[in-house]
Amino acid sequence: MPTPPQAVVLFDIDGVIRDVSASYRRAIVETVHHYGGQRPKPAAIDALKGEGCWNNDWQASLELLRRLGHTPLPALEALVAVFDSFYFGGDPAGDPGLWRGFIGQEPLLVQEPFFASLTAANLAYGFVSGSEPPSCRYVLQTRLGLADPPLIAMGDAPDKPDPTGLLRLASRLAGASLGAGAPPVVYLGDTVADVLTVKRARAQCPGQLFLSLAVAPPHLHAHPVARLAYEAKLLEAGADAVIASTTKLLSSLQHLNAISLM
Repeated sequence: MPTPPQAVVLFDIDGVIRDVSASYRRAIVETVHHYGGQRPKPAAIDALKGEGCWNNDWQASLELLRRLGHTPLPALEALVAVFDSFYFGGDPAGDPGLWRGFIGQEPLLVQEPFFASLTAANLAYGFVSGSEPPSCRYVLQTRLGLADPPLIAMGDAPDKPDPTGLLRLASRLAGASLGAGAPPVVYLGDTVADVLTVKRARAQCPGQLFLSLAVAPPHLHAHPVARLAYEAKLLEAGADAVIASTTKLLSSLQHLNAISLM
């Protein structure tokens, strides 16, 4: 039988694996401007995300329009088409080489050797994201070179903070049913919804050890006061720890006595 992993580590993608300040977040801004004539400030998007129930950027765009008093609200299908025209700039199901949208402006926050170090530490890893599958596969496979990465993306499970996707992928990677005796499950995200996903997973599987780690999204790193306020909200929501960056994951887990690197 294969050796069970020391822990299962799951990642959100946006704000954790890639910087989406100039892509997904910009698509929210431009979609709202397209319909409402106003561009929401980054702080307004942060505040909305801080409510813990607007993980889906299409729904977040609609909610911002509603709060701006825009009527009538566009149909979701029409808004998605506008949003994706900004974000992908081409057919989401087509050749990524033909995409001309904001997706081309996503700095990576980790590189492939980071994942090799997780494997070397006997950590099973995967990704639980609310982003569209083509976008997730593009960053994980095309840009990072990960072969068939374990992934739950938009449409594969209910939107976070529903923990269905996290629990499903964690059980698969643990190689056994979750509960007492299963490896710890760690989830690293950058929003209150990510933290709440772990809290709800605990409620559904109380015998399992879960660890919620959080990181502030990159657009806040140059603004210490705003970053501290955002991190405080993550901790208030129930994050077990806020780490400086995704690259600090291994050292943070060791510091928290969640894993051993001996």
